[in-house]
Amino acid sequence: MEEEKKNLKQQVAELNENLDLINKKKKKKPRDFKIPFSKRVRGKKARENYITVLYINENGNFDWKKKKIVDQTININGIPRLATAEYVLRYKKNPIIIQPSWSVEPFSPKENKKKTSEDEMETTGYRILLNTMKSEAIKGAKKVGWGMTIGGIIILGIIGYSLLSGG
Repeated sequence: MEEEKKNLKQQVAELNENLDLINKKKKKKPRDFKIPFSKRVRGKKARENYITVLYINENGNFDWKKKKIVDQTININGIPRLATAEYVLRYKKNPIIIQPSWSVEPFSPKENKKKTSEDEMETTGYRILLNTMKSEAIKGAKKVGWGMTIGGIIILGIIGYSLLSGG
């Protein structure tokens, strides 16, 4: 009987250790988004019109490329693509163009914003409504802290003592 209890205790201890290991594995912190070091463009290369290109393939995978802008175009896989200032995005001082393989024109934030406003999918209206709802919400009575409560009791005690002592 005692051997079975020891075995059960050992089994429970082993299970707890295994659970701890599993929980540690699950709590891994996700890695931050980073541009590959060899594809970053800063300083001299940026002044020479180089740019980082996030090239999206037709199967959904993407590749990082470093290309030079010549006459407002970049050449990817033998196909000239547009590369004007309206298509350039910046990530930590690094100029980037998001270029799908099926289009000559890169992703444009201006056109995307225009399309979302036409489709009435903007978040600005929701943000304004949420802020007004928060400001107009009924707020409960503020709780008095312990310091105020103790201070009030002390003051009442002093007043009561002075009245009772006649002074």
